[in-house]
This record gives sequence, structure tokens and C-alpha cells, in this order.
Amino acid sequence: MSSEPARLGTAPFDRGHTDDLMSFLAASPSPYHAVANAAARLEKAGFRQVEEADAWDAVTSAASAAGSGGKYVLRGGAIIAWYVPEGAEPHTPFRIVGAHTDSPNLRVKPQPDMGAHGWRQIAVEIYGGPLLNSWLDRDLGLAGRLSLRDGTSRLVSIDRPLLRVPQLAIHMDRSIHEKGLQLDKQRHMQPIWGLGDSVDEGDLIAFLEQETGLAAGEVTGWDLMTHSVEPPAHLGRDRELVAGPRMDNLLSVHAGTAALAAVSARGDLSYIPVLAAFDHEENGSQADTGADGPLLGSVLERSVFARGGTYEDRARAFAATVCLSSDTGHAVHPNYAERHDPTHHPRANGGPILKVNVNQRYATDGSGRAVFAAACERAGVPWQTFVSNNAMPCGTTIGPITAARHGIRTVDIGVAILSMHSVRELCGADDPYLLANALVAFLED
Repeated sequence: MSSEPARLGTAPFDRGHTDDLMSFLAASPSPYHAVANAAARLEKAGFRQVEEADAWDAVTSAASAAGSGGKYVLRGGAIIAWYVPEGAEPHTPFRIVGAHTDSPNLRVKPQPDMGAHGWRQIAVEIYGGPLLNSWLDRDLGLAGRLSLRDGTSRLVSIDRPLLRVPQLAIHMDRSIHEKGLQLDKQRHMQPIWGLGDSVDEGDLIAFLEQETGLAAGEVTGWDLMTHSVEPPAHLGRDRELVAGPRMDNLLSVHAGTAALAAVSARGDLSYIPVLAAFDHEENGSQADTGADGPLLGSVLERSVFARGGTYEDRARAFAATVCLSSDTGHAVHPNYAERHDPTHHPRANGGPILKVNVNQRYATDGSGRAVFAAACERAGVPWQTFVSNNAMPCGTTIGPITAARHGIRTVDIGVAILSMHSVRELCGADDPYLLANALVAFLED
């Protein structure tokens, strides 16, 4: 079932938002880059960073969490940003857009240098649940965070063909068409990056130090991952589709960032709008930067207390708070339609989807559906519903975790895509800006 309003009205975003998404995807090869880019965009909208280790109280500067205006906290690959309207009471509820910054990929091991038979390789570990075959025969770059001897960190991105996981030639595996491609995660997924008969320990890190202008031995820790260097692109006869990496779930991070920046220009908000973009959703969210950690609750509580609130104010604020957990979902696949529910077929460019699962793999209930429907109606945005086929297992999101951990009413939504967890995913070119418009209506209600 969907809502089909007549026009978009005053909705702020159009196809230009989708073009900007493509730039955001290309510039964000790791969660650390994604939050840095989101923070830069919020800075342009007047937001200012606050440090978790600083005191958040009303006697500190206007740039503190106590004053009105836009603030954000960075922790690793996570960002929490919020905008306090002038005159907001301590018990003012929050309107939260939740998302995650990580995507399935290949991540560099602590001892990365390896090789065999004249090939130099990089040892990688499988992160999350990627479609492994999509990483074969791709030109891969390397990106992430370098931790330095002085306690600081440096972002690094080698955005050129550096690595490749070569597939076995069909002449040596003629049963592949009958048995299908079978990949051993340890033996078959280690990329090559050069030639040589010897393996020099520290070679990769020495290379990265040179690439980033650091002195030899300055890097003492790293969080590195591979990415496809092929840029996002429009696809289709009428360019009505977009293909690109990490749509799950930087599409939602980008939309949430744009929506928060847009509503911060208003001065008559009834809620405190929030963007909560977490890391490590793809492997269970159990991290200090994950949705199952204390970060969101800590930031929201400290915001209440910094404005002179009490525990009672905190309880009142949380009780009236709503979170839209925005993550990509499954568009109906034309080649595998039987895998989908027979009465729920989300389509590309059909607008954002409401995700429902009665076993709480998604947090949506009837009251949450009403909140989402009202936001879409105000924005003039069509919307769709996704439900899994009863015979297929259902994925999950940060939605149920947010609802259970914080006692916050949560609704699971997103954009319908194909090729989820592939190195290169596919969505309709209209859906990113339709989602962003719905998020604006939700945050400014």
C-alpha cells in the first residue's frame, strides 16, 4: 500500500540531491571518511563540534552543548548531531534520524603483508556479509584511519587501482556453471598488489606512510578497508537509475545530514532534530560506536542536563521522542520475484519504504506507520511497504536496538535497492531525494 500525493509542494530537494549523493559516496570510502564529510557539511550549516570529554553545562561558551544552535559529536566512525531551537525546554522531545556508516567489505588484518608464488598479497578479513563474488576482478583502492605514535589519527584514501582479487579461470574450474561459484573466505579472497618472491613485514604500512607524507615508523595502528575505485554513475535509457558503492547505508547518512542541515534554518521547531549515524551495524552494532552502545543515550541525556534539565525532564523528553531508523531495503527483483512477498513489491523510484516485521526484526508498529505516513503526506512524497516473504529470513537494522535500549518509539524505513551488500548497488535516481524530503517533514513537524 502506498500514498500518492498530487505534488511535491515546497519539498527542498530534487535530482540535484541525488547527484550530490554520488559525490558523497565517492568521497566516503570508509566510515571515518563518511562522518568527516557529514561533519563538514553540517559545519557549513552552522553546526559546531563539541568534545565528549568537555563539560556540557550552561556556564560554558555558546558553542557548548548547552546553548541553542547546531552541535555534533564525533567518535570513530559515528556521528551524533542535533539542533537546539532558541528557547527549547529541557523536556523538549527529540526527532531522530538513525542510520549506519559501515558497509560489508574486505578489511586489512593486523599483519597485512603476505604472498606466494611470486605474487605479493595483502591479508584481509571479511567484514559483515558481503556478496563475495562482487569483489572479484575489481580494481580496488584502500582507505581508512591510521593511528599515529603521538596519539593522533590520520585519514587515508588510496583512490586508484591498487589491489585486485583475481578469479580462477574457467579452464581450471569447468564445473562452475553446474555447481556455482564456491569461494573459501580464507584461501580465495586475499588480494594481490604486486610481484615479488619475498614478503617484507611492514611493507604496506611503509607504503601508506609515504603516500600520506608521514615519517617512517609513525603509524602504530590502523583500521583499513578496500573499496572499488569505480565511481558512482547514472544508469538506464533515461538515466533513471544510479549504480554505486556503499548505498547501504551511506544513502541514508547523506539524506539525514541534508535534512538536518535544512531544518536547522528554521526557528520554530517543536522538537530537537537529531542525526545518529552509527558504525558496526553490519556486524551486530555491539561497539562503543554502534547503536547497541551508550553513545546516543549519553549524548541525548547530556543535552537535556546541559540545558538545566533533571532526570524527570530526560524521561519526559524520551517518552515523546520518535526515531526513524533509515536503512536500505529490497526492491522486488525481476529475476527472483518469487523470493519476495507476493503482495508487497517495492519498486525503484516508488518512494521510500516502510519496513515491517511482526517478529521485531524491524521496530515498526501501527503508531509508527502513522508517523511516517504523516511525514510523507506533508512532504508530498509517495511511499511503499516492505514485508519479507514468510519462507525467507528477514534482515534487521538499528531500529529494534534503538527502541529497546533507549525506550524510544522507532520506525524502520529506507530506500528500496537491488544488489544489497554487493560492491556496487543499484537504486532509483528519484528515491534518494524523496527520502530526504520525507526526513525534512519528519524532523520539522
